[in-house]
Order: sequence, then structure tokens, then C-alpha cells
Amino acid sequence: MTIEQKLSNSYVNREVSWLQFNARVLQEAEDKNVPLIERLRFLGIFSNNLDEFFKVRYATVKRIDQAGKAGKSELGGVKASELLEEITQIVIKQQSDSLEILDAIQKELEREKIFIINETQIKPSQHKFIKQYFLEKVSPALVTIILNDLVKLPLLKDSAAYLAVKMVMNTNKNQYALIEISKNMDRFVVLPQEGDNDYIIMLDDLLRYCLNDIFNIFNYKSVSAHMIKITRDGELDFDSDLSKSFIDKISDSVKHRQIGEPVRFVYDKTIEEETLHYLLRKMNIEPSDSIIPGGRYHNRRDYMGFPSLGRTDLLYDKITPLPVKGLSLETSIFSAIAKKDYLLYAPYQTFSYIVKFLREAALDPQVKTIKITIYRLAEISHIASSLINAAKNGKGVTVSIELQARFDEQANIEYAEQMELEGINLIFGVQGLKVHSKMCVIEREEGRRINRYGFISTGNFNESTARIYTDYTLFTANQKILKDINKVFSFFETNYLIFKYKHIITSPHYTERALYKLIDAEIVNVKQGKPAYIRLKINSISSYKMVDKLYEASRAGVKIQMIVRGLCCLVPGIPGMSENIEVISIVDKFLEHTRLYIFGNAGEPKVYISSADLMTRNIENRVEVTCPIYDENIKAELIDTFNICWSDNVKARIIDENQTNQYRRNNKPKVRSQFATYEYYLNKLKE
Repeated sequence: MTIEQKLSNSYVNREVSWLQFNARVLQEAEDKNVPLIERLRFLGIFSNNLDEFFKVRYATVKRIDQAGKAGKSELGGVKASELLEEITQIVIKQQSDSLEILDAIQKELEREKIFIINETQIKPSQHKFIKQYFLEKVSPALVTIILNDLVKLPLLKDSAAYLAVKMVMNTNKNQYALIEISKNMDRFVVLPQEGDNDYIIMLDDLLRYCLNDIFNIFNYKSVSAHMIKITRDGELDFDSDLSKSFIDKISDSVKHRQIGEPVRFVYDKTIEEETLHYLLRKMNIEPSDSIIPGGRYHNRRDYMGFPSLGRTDLLYDKITPLPVKGLSLETSIFSAIAKKDYLLYAPYQTFSYIVKFLREAALDPQVKTIKITIYRLAEISHIASSLINAAKNGKGVTVSIELQARFDEQANIEYAEQMELEGINLIFGVQGLKVHSKMCVIEREEGRRINRYGFISTGNFNESTARIYTDYTLFTANQKILKDINKVFSFFETNYLIFKYKHIITSPHYTERALYKLIDAEIVNVKQGKPAYIRLKINSISSYKMVDKLYEASRAGVKIQMIVRGLCCLVPGIPGMSENIEVISIVDKFLEHTRLYIFGNAGEPKVYISSADLMTRNIENRVEVTCPIYDENIKAELIDTFNICWSDNVKARIIDENQTNQYRRNNKPKVRSQFATYEYYLNKLKE
């Protein structure tokens, strides 16, 4: 009996649900309507997601199990030990499926005259190039570890791929070694084109081809190499040294992550059993750890960077981000916002307005202060440089930077140190809470008054992700909303005070109560025969309390439509519990990242954008901001974009109790919502 069968009818286990989300990503790799190289990149996303899952979620369940706790309340009624086994079985099946998909893609690439060759398929004409490439670019950076029974194995890096080498010596003894596949080298080596044919060799296979160059000092009869990878617990552990700054503690914790407890060991299933047992023994890998047989290649996340080879016909067409009607990158953005609110929807519209806003604030002599929250910055961040520029111009700049943004800690630390040197006032969150809200407010001296301008967003202020993540940003000069936003920054400075807000909804103090109130109003309306509905577009829902509240609304007769990209612990469509709830998930070219809440409100809809998903951590353990939309045109625009997504019958999957990720199909005209949304904004420019 599987865990899905053991679960009560009320909830889907969050780990199982998350793995079903990753199955939807794998569906994109399998979909022949997706351009061929993009399919490879989705395989990379699938693999990268799985790495993070094991570092975080699997590691958490394993800690619960090791602590001797049943974990039933935290894990949705499932024992931790049973869940670990179920996860392993699901992942083994998904890994097997992914290898079949990869094989099919490679066959299709060959029909397109793109050949991914291994070390046995190298032509004489390619030998010189490969040897030269190895000697000039690979060999100088190579890390090779010779293993024997006397020397303790150095700690293997988290998520790094290694070639496990076995040499059968002339003495008939075995000599083992490990070769680290460096992250600093291209995983895909593009070989010279021959005729119309393109050739690529994986760095792993290039190393296999050059094994004799690496180990020529050894007198061996035969040599073989198989890939292995270890994934470690990604939780940060902080020490109690009071003499260390918070930055130093985070930095030390990030380094310590590399030596965290192993939670997954993946190996090439063709490896000899003797070699496998030797490695497991040498690395102290216990049978209780997740040991997963895989294919010839690991770290398939690298496929996210598969070379395009100039084959635009095998890629998605690039879209040109559109302007926002009424806003200009060539005139004052403050002057425009002073007259009305504007909505930016990236990547359909250009993220450049956010950078323009901060650039203008940095130069404007009337701007006195800038306050902003930062969660994840781009590697080269114009946001950060604009804030540094503002500080150089004498503005009072306050940045709340979240140093615990998972797996982006090091990048944030480096920018924090730069900003600190420039005199920017840094706030490192609130003790016990992550600052996940996305907001900025500036104060501008206008005559005898100080007026505020700002923006509130559903996503990070990151130029790189803004090209592939869908997110709303509201630009506003609404003094009432911005007064509330300013109070949140005051809370950062004096977090022993709990402020009251008249317009925005904030976590951790008010989100649950406010959403309950909005849901209760819909329950009252439906009982009185008034228009009543709830429409939610979110990344995830795992708060059982919020799930129960939506069940209550469903039982009362409130129609609920939900678009949930990721994990969904709610079970829709169950008679007597959730028959009025429908849930779909959209996985496509862009990563759906918006959080949008719409409540029917007896015919006068209330609309909010938010940084918060309906997860316990967002509601209780983070600083989040949910912002009301007062401008009627923007409100209508947000409802339109929700309706476009809800109409999707190409990339929408139905989420139901069976967890099969069935595509939604109907007899209506085809709507691929991401493409339709771009057309929607293109048409708005013509109005």
C-alpha cells in the first residue's frame, strides 16, 4: 500500500505533492511540442529541483526519523520512516523515466544532425582537438584523489559529480581513485563542426577518453570510470559565538553545509558491485541513506546550460518585453506614478522600470530616503548598484537584506559587504523570521511636504529571474498604502513593537486572521444568495489550517478556483468536503511565480497581490506583505490575467485526488495562457 492510499482524504503529503510537481516539469521534457533543446533544459530543471528537494525536504524528514519522532503531525499523518522509503521509490521511478526521456531526446537530436558522443565514438579527426582541449583547459584544473585503505577519504563536496575510477593493477590488486567534475568548466564540450553535423562530448566522457593521460604513472592492466554523486543536508546551523557578526555566522554556516550529513548517494547502475561497496564503506554511507541507482551521467542540472549551437529553430522564440502603457524609460517615472498607479507584469513587460525607478531616486535631489527589501539579487545587480549610487549621492538608504535566502546566501553576503562599505544602513531581517516581502518606499521632498513613492511586488528584485519568472509589481504613490509599508520598515528596526496596518496585510501577525475574515465574508455572501467566489493563484499551499478553511468555504457552497504551480496539500473535488474546489497547475516556458488573491465580495471584487504563499512558513514564520489593489483598471487587469490562466487547456494540468497530472483538455479553442497573456498586453498597447 502506497502512502497516497494510506493518507486520509483531507490532505496530500507535502513531499509527495512536491514530487508530483517535479513530475510536471519532467512532462515538459517529454512533450514533443516543446522545442528540442528546451526539452533538454527542462531535464536540467528537473534534476536541479531534485537536488534541492533532497538537501531540504528529504533531509528534514530524515532528521525527524533520526530523532525517533513519528512525525505524523508534521508529515500529514505519515510515519517519517515510511515516507523516506516512499520518496526513494518515487524518485527511483522518476529517475528511470528521465533517463528514457533523455535517450529519446538524444535520438531526436541526431535527426537534427546534433550528436552527443561518448569516448568510444570519437573520430580520428576529433582526437587532436580533444587532447589539446584536455591539456590546455581541463588538466590544469583537475582534482584527482588516489584512494587506499590507509588514507582517509577527503570529504566529498555536496552535489559535485565525481568519476569513481577502478584500476586493475598488474599485481591483480585494485587501485581506486576519484576525479572531481569541476563546476568551473563547461560540462558540454562543443567539437569542431564536420559538414552539417554538430558534435558535443560531455566533459565526463572527455575525461574517460583521457584516463591514460591522468593515470599514466600507474602500471595497470585495465581502467574504468563510473559516476557518483553525494547530496548533503542543506540546513544552516548557527553557532553561538557572540563575538561573530551575523554575516560571519551565515558565511560559516554556508561553508559548513558542504560537510552536512549525506542524505542521498546516486551512482551509475553499471558500476561493479565490488567498487560500489568499497566506496560506500569508504564514505561511511549507511544503508538507511537514500542510495539511488542512476544512469551514466549525474548532475543533469547542467543540461539547463546546454549549448544552443545557433539552432534557434530548436529553442523557444525570444519575446521582447513590452512597455507599460503610460510609463516611459525616458521621462520621470515619479511624475507618472504621482497621477495614477501602474502594474508591471514581468516577463511580459520590461523589468527595466524597477531599475529606472531606483536610478531616478538615486539622482533626484528631492529624494531624501530609500528603503527596500532584498531577498535574491542577480549575479550582476543593477538594483544593488543603484542603491550604492544613491548612498554616494547622500540619500539615506536602508536595505533589509535576507542573508538566509536558501542557496543564495553567499551572493547576498557579498553584496551586503559592498553596501555596508558604502554607508548603506543594512538590516539583517528579524530574529526568528525570514523577510520575504518585496517592497520599496522612497521619501521625496515636494514643497513643504514629504511624499512617498514606491512599489510592492510578488517576486524578487532580480534582473536575471525577471526574464523567466512571472511576477506582478505595483507602482504607487498611494500615501495610505505607503504609510503602511513604511511601518513595516519601522518594525524591522524595532521588532519588539507590533504595528497596526489599515490597508496592507502582513505576516506573521495578521495574514491568517485577515484571510480567514475574507473567506468568512464569502461564506456569508453565498448563504445570503449574493455573488461569492474565491480565486487564488499561488506557488504552493501546505498550511493545513488554511486548507481546512477553504474546505469550510467549499462545504458552504463557495466556488473556489485555484492555480497552484507547486505543492498542493489540498485535495479538490471530494464530495462533502471540497466538491466546490477546482485546482489546476501550469508549467510552461516561464516559471509561474505570481501570488494573486481575488474574493467575490458580493459583486465588488477585492483583489490583492502578495509575496506570500499559503504555507505555514509564509503565514507564521516570515515577514510577508499582501497589498490591496484599489485602482479599478488594474483590478480588472489582474482579473483578466487570472481568467486567461484559468482558460489554459494546453499547459494546464488537473490537480485531483489521483495525483496523475492529467492535462486539461476540452472542446474550447486552444489557450496557452503564457502566450495568450503576452498577446493580451500587446493588444492593450493598441487600445
